[in-house]
Order: sequence, then C-alpha cells, then structure tokens
Amino acid sequence: MRTFEVVVPFLKKTWLKLTFGVLVLVIVDITQVFIPYIIKHTIDSLADGSFTQHDIVKWSVLIVLMSFFMVVLRFFWRMLIIGNSHYLEKFLREKFYSHLMRLSQNYFNFSKIGDLMAHATNDLNAVRMLFGLGIVAGADIFLMATAAFGFMIAIDMKLTLLAIIPLPLISFMIAFFGSKLHKRFAFVQKSYSDLSGMIQESISGIRIVKAFAQEKPEIKKMQFFSNEYVKQNIFMAKLSGLFHPALGVLVSISMIIVLVFGGQAVIKGEITIGGFIAFFSYLGMLIWPMWAIGWVVDMYQRGSASMKRLNAIWNTKPEIIDSEETDQNITMINGDVEFRNLSFKYNVDSENIFNEINVSIKCGQTLAVCGKTGTGKTTLIDLLCRVYNPEKGEIFVDGNDIHQIPLQLLRSSIVMVPQDIFLFSDTIANNIALGKPDATIDEIQQAAKSAAVFDDIMEFEKGFDTLVGERGVTVSGGQKQRIAIARAILTDPKVLILDDALSAVDTKTEREILNNFILKRKNKTNIIIAHRISALSNADKIIVIDKGKIVESGNHEELLGIGGIYKELFEKQKIEEKIQ
Repeated sequence: MRTFEVVVPFLKKTWLKLTFGVLVLVIVDITQVFIPYIIKHTIDSLADGSFTQHDIVKWSVLIVLMSFFMVVLRFFWRMLIIGNSHYLEKFLREKFYSHLMRLSQNYFNFSKIGDLMAHATNDLNAVRMLFGLGIVAGADIFLMATAAFGFMIAIDMKLTLLAIIPLPLISFMIAFFGSKLHKRFAFVQKSYSDLSGMIQESISGIRIVKAFAQEKPEIKKMQFFSNEYVKQNIFMAKLSGLFHPALGVLVSISMIIVLVFGGQAVIKGEITIGGFIAFFSYLGMLIWPMWAIGWVVDMYQRGSASMKRLNAIWNTKPEIIDSEETDQNITMINGDVEFRNLSFKYNVDSENIFNEINVSIKCGQTLAVCGKTGTGKTTLIDLLCRVYNPEKGEIFVDGNDIHQIPLQLLRSSIVMVPQDIFLFSDTIANNIALGKPDATIDEIQQAAKSAAVFDDIMEFEKGFDTLVGERGVTVSGGQKQRIAIARAILTDPKVLILDDALSAVDTKTEREILNNFILKRKNKTNIIIAHRISALSNADKIIVIDKGKIVESGNHEELLGIGGIYKELFEKQKIEEKIQ
C-alpha cells in the first residue's frame, strides 16, 4: 500500500463521493442479478401453464423499468467514480509539478526532460485508470461474482461446483502473467520517456540541427527510438494478447461444462428449463468477473509500475531547503553582501573551484567580477543565490549567514540575468512583467527604456504585444538580453546581478544600458560579471579571479596601475576595438 501512499490524502478528502458511487454500483448490480430470476420464474410459469396475459405484461414492464433504472444509476456511478479519477489525476499532476518546482537545480542537471514529460502524461494516466475503471471493475467483480455465485448455488449446488472447476487455473494464470505485465509496462514507459526526450531535445535544438545539416541523422535517431517504443509495446501486446484469450478458453470450458451437465439435468427433470436458462445467465454474469480479473490485474500492474516511477521523484528531496537554523524573523534584506574565506568544490572528489575568496559589498555599491573563462565567476553567484550550498560561515547578507535567511526571501531579493537568456512563449510585455505580474504598461515601458530595448520593441508590428515565440526565437540575441535586463530592472530587487548579460549588444548600447542601470540602481546592490572591461570600468570595486583566487582588487584606475591581468585584458580589448 506504500506504493499508493501519496493518493491517500485525496481519497480521504473524497471518500464520501467514492462511497456513494460504490453504493450506487451495488444497487445496479443487485438489480441486474434479479432479472434472470424473473426470467426463470416467467419461463417456469409458462411451462406449467400458470402464466396469464396479465402476468406477461406485468413482468415485461418490470424488466423494462429495472433496465431503465440501471441506466440512470450507471450514469451516476460513472460520474462519481470515473469522474473522481480525473480529479485525482489533476491532484497528482499539480502535486508532481509543485514538487518539481521545489527540487534543486542540480536535480535537473541529471534528469531527462523526456522522462519528466512521460511521468506527467502516461504515468499519471495509468494511475487515473486504476482508480477509475479499476475501482469500478474491481467492485463489479466482487459484487457480481458473489451475487451470481449465490443464485447459482440456490438453483443447483452440484452444477455450480462443476462450473467453477477452471477457477484455480485462472488464479494461477493471473499470478503468472501479473508480474510479467508489471515488468513489461515499466519497459514501455522507459522507451516512451526516451522517445519523448529525444524529440523534445531535437526540436529545442532545431536551429543547430539545421545549421549542421543534421536532419537525416536526427530522423534516423528518432526512428531508432520509435522502433524501440513499438517493440516494447508489441511485447506488451503479446503478453496481453496471450493472457486474455487464455482466460477466455477457461471461461469457455465452464460454459461447456454447464451445457453438458446442465442439459442432462434438464432432460432428467432435475432442473427446470427456466432454472437452466437463469443458471446460464448467472454463469454469464460470473464469466464477466472471471474475465475482468485479468483486465483489473493489467490495470493494477500498469498503475503500480507508474506509481513507483512517480514515487521515485516524490521521494527525491530538495538538496537546498530551509533548515532548523533558518531564522523566520528575518523578513527583509538590505543588500550588504560579504564572501568570507569562501572555498568550494562541486563534490568530494573534485578540486576546489575557489580558495579563500574574501570580498564585501555595501548596499548601494556595484561590484564587478572579471577573469578568464572557466574561473568560476558564475559559480560564485550561484553560491550567493544558494543554487549550490556554500559551507556555513562563508557567505553573509546583511551580516546574517545565508543559511539563516529564509530561502524564499533570499531568492526573491536577488535577481540574476544570465548570459543564456530564457524567454517564455508569450508577449514581450508579459516576459518583462514576469517578476511583477501586476506592473502597469507604463512601468513595463519604462523598464524597456532603461534596458535600451524600447525602440526595438516599438518597431515590431504589435509592439509590446508581440509574441516572442518558443524560447524567444523571434527576437535577436541582443534583444533577448535587453528584454531580460528590463525584466530584472522592473522587479527592482535588493541585489541585481548581470552575469555576462551584455555580451550580445554593441559597446554603444552597452554604455547606454549601464548608464541607465547605475542611475536606476544607485541605492541598491549590483554585481556585474563581464568579459568586456568597458562594462566594468564604472564599478565601485572590481575583482579579478584566476585559478580560484582573487588575484587583483580595486577600482578601474587602481587595477590599471597594478599592471596585471586586468590591464592586460583592457589593452587587448582596446586593440580589438580599433581593429573592428
């Protein structure tokens, strides 16, 4: 039952609806089992001549009314049970998505999007089927089998015992095929995940695919995964195709037994014709549960396999969360940041990315960070945002260790604009207003002006209502960066970080953005990471990181006077600008 532990809260909440649905189902089944008994009574009365015209009309009308009654009640139990299963799927999907949102960034570094999409579609659908049709079929099996078996015993005990001879074989077959179906469905779901992931990755990287003329290799790759998915489904179909007909054979054996021995009993006068017909009708009712057991087992194996895959994600705990040390009394951040003897490595076996980084920034100051590619500049910022966890006592905000600051407060107070910009498939206005959904159009436009992208936006036919397309495909790299900067400026966080977010704009536009940026953010903390020295020159403090250490620190003039790495980069870029 632990497999379905996550479903328990929902079932506790909706138990009344489910109970009423099962109760209606019971009434339908009880009504249904009485119809053959009425037919038995009618046929036996006709045989002994005691049946009148009035009786024919009376019993016919009764059967019609009972059938109509069952139709109405079937509608209600379908709405109550199967309808409730759709709400269960909604509950699980929202829980699944909410859990994904809480997981640490590192989890997504090692998870395939195709796997997650398969969990959110096929796996949830399999669980819904189990708790919808699975409950209906399971209840129906028990009720119909019990009622039909009881009426069969009442008609003829000996014939009933003969009719159930195949039942032990059915139990053995269910146990044998059940485990195989469970394993096979897990393979089907994995192949579906692989196929979904491959297609998603290929479509996301369609520009690269076309740029390197890799359409045919990608099609071949898709065909391989598609064939694998078909192969796994064929294996599953073979098992199901063998399972259900085999059950049908055993069911047919029961019918043959009843025809042979029941027919002899009628000839000998041990059973009336009406009793024989009713017995055969009840056997038909018993056959449905016998056959449906296989269907329910199939659904259970699919549902439990899917639930185990989902549980593997739900059981994954976020690496970075609030702890006992978190001080919930901290409700505001001013923006003083200090790195104190910071050292960091990604795992135990790797080398240190940093060694004893020491730097502090006061609220209202701008810190610039530069260094060669791969020196850990972005990692430094990731540690400040707790994308990765630093050791305690190494990073402080407003004098508080960042482990003491509530995670939601920390991340909502620090906004980073990365070099690799992500825009949602929405309007430009909505992309800019992402961090402040209630922003007015005037505020959005003002932010766009500060990011020097307002004129570009107004050149589009629909202006700020222009759809940027999937991942912002309809705008240029420079426009994407400036839209992202506008988004950050509009949010107006306590600490704003530009992580090489001006790499795709020209130096003139860069200068305009930085002038607006410094003016707009003069009372807030700013951190700028850039390769261009021109983007750093106006910062209050500049640090140069090399081989995991701060090798130079000061303002622009001081660093040029030192004559180290910073000056070397500055002179190199001046020569490049002259050449251009």
